[in-house]
Amino acid sequence: MKNYPNVTIFHHPLIQHKIAILRNKDTGMKDFRELVEEITALMTFECLKDVPTRKIMVTTPLEKTEQTVVIENSVAVVPVLRAGLGMVNGVHMLFPTAKVGHIGMYRDEETLEPKEYYCKLPDGIENKIVIILDPMLATGGSANAAIDLLKAKGCKEIRLMNIIAAPAGVEAVAEAHPDVKVFIANLDRQLNEHGYILPGLGDAGDRLFGTK
Repeated sequence: MKNYPNVTIFHHPLIQHKIAILRNKDTGMKDFRELVEEITALMTFECLKDVPTRKIMVTTPLEKTEQTVVIENSVAVVPVLRAGLGMVNGVHMLFPTAKVGHIGMYRDEETLEPKEYYCKLPDGIENKIVIILDPMLATGGSANAAIDLLKAKGCKEIRLMNIIAAPAGVEAVAEAHPDVKVFIANLDRQLNEHGYILPGLGDAGDRLFGTK
């Protein structure tokens, strides 16, 4: 896969350690959910390094000092239902005031094309940094559809955060939306004939919520 200037792939050993446990088929639902949140929090640190800020005066026990704070209501997260819900708390660990929208999509098992069934977004989302959350980036179809929807709503600063991605999905998003910053915890090898990521970690939604 060629390099894309809008794509960041993490190589931090703490993230890789947690992904190794996440992949294990014997990792239970509670641990899986906590690992997803922890990995997301580590990724959020980098994803929001250029979040809007302002200056305020703070009084310490010794004197007044000018300090930098993040501008309130500047960020919204939009999980792609349902697996993206597992990443929301990870962002809220670092940015607890981020508003949350929801986009519901499912993948047609025959065509592998995304189908939208739900959309609820915070007021004023077009003026915020919007982070789309989805643990898996497979073909890129759902991610591109979510980005298209947000752009149609007027969003100008969109970012995509995925834990596991396939090269085909990264290429699809990077080429369709070069203005969208993509953050990936791990780039896997390929997709299988059913559009699932290899080696992957199975169905993230099922493992997060205990369904099959």
